Amino acid sequence: MTSIPGNPEPWPTKAYKNLEFLNSPHARSIRVMCELTEPQRRFEKNQISNTIVFFGSARLRPEAKAKAEVAAAEAALEKEEGDTAENRLRLEVARQRLRGAPYYDQARELARRLGEWGAGFERPEQRFHVMSGGGPGIMEASNRGAGDAGAQSIGLGISLPHEERVNPYCTPELSFEFHYFFVRKYWFLYLAKAIVVFPGGFGTLDELFELLTLIQTRKTQKYMPIVLYGSAFWNRLIDFNLFVEWGLISPEDLQLFKVLDGIEETYAFLTSELTNHHKLPAAGPKA
Repeated sequence: MTSIPGNPEPWPTKAYKNLEFLNSPHARSIRVMCELTEPQRRFEKNQISNTIVFFGSARLRPEAKAKAEVAAAEAALEKEEGDTAENRLRLEVARQRLRGAPYYDQARELARRLGEWGAGFERPEQRFHVMSGGGPGIMEASNRGAGDAGAQSIGLGISLPHEERVNPYCTPELSFEFHYFFVRKYWFLYLAKAIVVFPGGFGTLDELFELLTLIQTRKTQKYMPIVLYGSAFWNRLIDFNLFVEWGLISPEDLQLFKVLDGIEETYAFLTSELTNHHKLPAAGPKA
């Protein structure tokens, strides 16, 4: 309630200004609609209709940083009285992260090349923008790579207790902070024209399999080339042929994605598929 000058009776608060109500369970549907409508307004304002989505672990970091962390952990362990369980664990984690660190640098370079390519078309409806989950790791690498090319990039952040804010490499006007995972997933899929999935954990696999399920069941019928980047990881993690051997998927379902290695191979595949499917200018982006 708010008071009115000269009137002793309080003025009732409008429903859309009542923060207690808007943050209550009763207003959940309104909050969901906000996360659907406000991003749509921003995407339309910035003429964004096509994205290349990067998925991957939030825990990976640049190789140079990962090597420095291993060196620091080794030095701590070698100090007098430094051989502790805490320091041994620190070194083990640092070495684990170093193993996957090259993927950060490769994601950054791939995003740089795709960002430069996607931003080079003359008409806005022909352009492609790099999109990530807005967090650290592979997400940061992809936004950072697009920034290296001078291209805009999108970060669909999500409020999590153990993650920081949206990474600083996302274009500010295209940085989002979602509360609802399912609405965030909607925006990943709705604008996506291609997907690149780098090594990752539960969240990465969740995004991948939900996407494959929607395509397999034809809940989405648009064509999206999907690349699982890094055969050393994917071929060991999942035996996709086992699904076919047990009759759990059809053989043609294995054509929904490609396992590729290397920046050049992935870049060539995606740009070729997008150019042919969307009938883009044969000469490529405008210089």
